[in-house]
Amino acid sequence: MYRLDEKNRAIGAMFSQIAPRYDFLNRLLSLGVDRGWRRRAVAEMHPAAGGRHFDLATGTADMALEILRQKGGGAAVVGADISLEMMRIGREKCRKAGAGGRIVFVRAPGEALPFRDCAFDSACVAFGIRNVVDRERGLREMCRAVRPGGRVVVLEFGTPRSAFFGALYRFYFTRVLPRIGGLFSRGAAYAYLPESVLSFPEPGAFAGMMRAAGCKSVTVRPLTFGIVTLFVGTR
Repeated sequence: MYRLDEKNRAIGAMFSQIAPRYDFLNRLLSLGVDRGWRRRAVAEMHPAAGGRHFDLATGTADMALEILRQKGGGAAVVGADISLEMMRIGREKCRKAGAGGRIVFVRAPGEALPFRDCAFDSACVAFGIRNVVDRERGLREMCRAVRPGGRVVVLEFGTPRSAFFGALYRFYFTRVLPRIGGLFSRGAAYAYLPESVLSFPEPGAFAGMMRAAGCKSVTVRPLTFGIVTLFVGTR
């Protein structure tokens, strides 16, 4: 059994507090590029059409809805999160999109997923693995829930390697983004964001964590000058 600690609870409470403005700020702070990142990630999930898919840290269901858009009418998605408020907004978005019956929401931490082994064809997590307190355990749980030959797809912020662009990115992330976020939502959440991103493992190290968790192979693809990294593991 996995027992939520104070950090788990604090992260869940923080996202519940910013939930009403979360989608708006995602589009504003990324200039809308986040939609393209999600499309790239979902395109790596197997099978190409249909299938059963799992979305960890589903939040307001952007990834879950993108899965249904790409995989078609035969696809089904289970989304898990620890924030009930984020999932409440996600459930309403799904209802308005006519996808209410094909996306199921479950409250669960990434470290203890309530699914049998090999339950899904693919699993994904977009901008959420850094919020899983026991990251190694969360990755093992994702791999456990995916059938052999399936895909484990992780989309996460990174730090650009270019010295010039990296310096601009860090300035934006640590100085500009928290102030903009604080104008529209809870300021502490957008102070936490750069801290969590800058402390995230470099791509090679994280790929090694995915292999240790159960992925036979892992590809690493930087997107948008390395602002985001797409990790694709084969179970």
